[in-house]
Amino acid sequence: MTTPRPAGRSTAIGDTHPSLRERVYAELRERIIEGEYPAGLRLVEREIADELRVSRVPVREAMQRLESEGFLSVQPRRGSVVAAFGPEDAAYLFDVRENLEGLAARLAARHASAERLRDLERLLARARRAAESGRLREAVSLNADFHRRIVEFSGNPLLVDLMAPLDSRLRRLFRLTSAQSDGEPMCGAHERLFEALRDRDEDAAEALARAHVADTRTSTLRLLAELPDTA
Repeated sequence: MTTPRPAGRSTAIGDTHPSLRERVYAELRERIIEGEYPAGLRLVEREIADELRVSRVPVREAMQRLESEGFLSVQPRRGSVVAAFGPEDAAYLFDVRENLEGLAARLAARHASAERLRDLERLLARARRAAESGRLREAVSLNADFHRRIVEFSGNPLLVDLMAPLDSRLRRLFRLTSAQSDGEPMCGAHERLFEALRDRDEDAAEALARAHVADTRTSTLRLLAELPDTA
């Protein structure tokens, strides 16, 4: 199986800002995260370049970057294929997340402005409405945004840089399990964490963030193990 052409949308990239290299990379990464390119799919550099109407150079660079980030793997006689995401990969991700997100929550409780806290509160309300309406994919996406905002509000640019590649892997993981997940418990955990941030309680914010990641780890690994294919 080689690279499919996603239907229903234009695939030409065009030589516009941000840089062509970044646009090609972002497009391929998004297709992997959203499952348009499932695990085991062989990506053919020439076919992708023809579809996106770009030269093979930015495609090659994007694929090399995705390989370094764990989204692609190089297999003998097959070339670049989309890497699987199994329970062991998820466990490694959660090991790192628990520590970094605990730190992010502590720093956000210390540094987040009132305006940013209001932004979080609005995001939580949207996630709650989506979960209660049964729009689980939307709820999961909004809850992932909640985690991302806390990292951004930490005031620590190095932490933001460290978390950026993990965020893409997390989005892929939650995309794989979103059909089986229940957004309600996650919304409740986020609302309790928000209260600690609003109260500037750094110890509680860190403890709640760590506990939430640990709980999510348990449920997500169970859901991932139940999938017939972790593509």
